[in-house]
Amino acid sequence: MTGDISVLIVDDHPVVRDGLRGMFESAPGFAVLGEASNGVEAVERAAALDPDVILMDLRMPGGGGVDAIRELTRARARAKVLVLTTYDTDSDTLPAIEAGATGYLLKDAPRDELFTAVRAAAAGRTVLSPAVASRLVSAVRAPGNEALSAREREVLALVAKGTSNKEIARELFISEATVKTHLTHLYAKLGVKDRAAAVATAYERGILG
Repeated sequence: MTGDISVLIVDDHPVVRDGLRGMFESAPGFAVLGEASNGVEAVERAAALDPDVILMDLRMPGGGGVDAIRELTRARARAKVLVLTTYDTDSDTLPAIEAGATGYLLKDAPRDELFTAVRAAAAGRTVLSPAVASRLVSAVRAPGNEALSAREREVLALVAKGTSNKEIARELFISEATVKTHLTHLYAKLGVKDRAAAVATAYERGILG
């Protein structure tokens, strides 16, 4: 029907897809255009169907949601992505939002809250479940969100390759003491205490890729 918000449902569980389809098809103002079972399929279906809103699960075999969101953002897809998942950990939430998701809801959200969220997403408004919103606010306020300098990124990239402080100093033409200073600063900015955690956090946040 003209004026309906068109939806693409992305989830690896057929039962979840069936449930969401039934819910939206029984509610006025929505039209379910199709389904996908992983992120790769989601990108293909989005290109073919051009939905207003994509309901995107995150952890799916055969292609995760965050990679799909990045690909949709890169392709300048018109669709707004509303993450609908059971996970609200920082390692899921932050990458999804940074990749370009318009909103993030948990699967235990009440039916009416989900409908409201899809309408808001279609209108371009950000929608976050209370649990996710509080996590994001905490993450923004927490240490570890200050941008790394170009030199700190160089040091970190070499650390990721397993390079020792002495070798880093030689490669960057700086003293070993300066390397240690850079490490101290980037540890503080990333909110970590050692080399391994720094590298893991940097990959997680897309600083290293």
